[in-house]
Amino acid sequence: MATTCYPPAASGLTYNPYAPRNVWNRAMNLLAALFATIAVLPLVVVTLYVLYKGGGAITPAIFTELPPAPGLSEPMGMGNAIIGTAMVTGGAALVAIPVGVGGGIYLAEVARKGWFAQSIRFGVNVLAGVPSIICGLFIYALVVNTRILWGESFSALAGSLALAVLMLPTIVKTTDEGLKLVPQELRMGALGIGASRFVTITRVVLPAAVSPIATGVVLGIARAAGETAPLIFTALFSPFWPDWASGWGLLAPTATLSVQIYNFGIMPFEPQVQLAWAASFILVVMILAANLLARWLAHFSAS
Repeated sequence: MATTCYPPAASGLTYNPYAPRNVWNRAMNLLAALFATIAVLPLVVVTLYVLYKGGGAITPAIFTELPPAPGLSEPMGMGNAIIGTAMVTGGAALVAIPVGVGGGIYLAEVARKGWFAQSIRFGVNVLAGVPSIICGLFIYALVVNTRILWGESFSALAGSLALAVLMLPTIVKTTDEGLKLVPQELRMGALGIGASRFVTITRVVLPAAVSPIATGVVLGIARAAGETAPLIFTALFSPFWPDWASGWGLLAPTATLSVQIYNFGIMPFEPQVQLAWAASFILVVMILAANLLARWLAHFSAS
C-alpha cells in the first residue's frame, strides 16, 4: 500500500518575528551595532573637532613662513615643521623599508620554520607593542648621547632612526604575511623550469605580493608620522629653517609637526595655540590620506 508524503505545515516555514530566538537575535544585533558605534564615535568626534579648529587657521603663509616668537602674531607659519616632518619621515622610510622587507622575505621564504624564525617573529611582535618613548630613549642613549653621528647630538637623522624602529614591526609582519598569501604553485613552477631561489623570489613571488607589502609600508609611515615622544629625545625642535649646510639639514635639530603641536599647544598665547591646531589639521589629513591609500592598496590586492 503506497504512502502519501505531505509537506510540513506552512507555519514551520514562515518567519515569526516574535519567536524567542528571533527576538534575541535582533537584540544582540542592536547591542553589537551600539558597541561598534561607541568604538568609532571617538575617532569621528576627534577628527571633526580637529578639522573644525584647525581648518580655519590654514592660510598660504602656513606653508611658507616661520612660526612667530612667543607673544607675537606675525608671521603665522610653520613651513619649517612641514619640511622637517617630510625629512624625518622620509629618512625613516629609507632605513626601515629595506630592512623590514628584507626581514619579511627571510621569514617567509628562507626560514619559514625553526627556532630562529620563531624567535624573530616573537621579537617583532614584542617590538610592535613597545611604547614609542622607549624607542626614543633607546636612540637617545645609542646615538644622541654618544654623538656617534659625526659628533652631532640632536639631529633629524637621529629622529629618523627612532621612527624607523617604530616602522619595522609593521613592515616585517605585513611582508611576511603578504608573501605567505602567494600560491605555492607559483614557486614550484618557477623552480621546476630551472629558476634559482633568488630569481623565484625577486621575479615571481615579490611581484605577486607587492600590494600587501606596499600596504604595510604605508601603514608604517602613517604610524611614524604622528609620533611625538621619540622625536623629543632625538630630533628635538628648531624654530628656524633646516640647516642645509649641515648635512642637508639631517645633522641638526629640526622642527616637526607633532613636536610643534606639543610645544605650541601648552603655550598661553593664542597665535601659538592656533598654529598647534593648524599643525594638527595638517597631520590628521596626512595620516587619513595615508590610511586611505593603504585601504586602496589592500582592496586592489584583493581584487
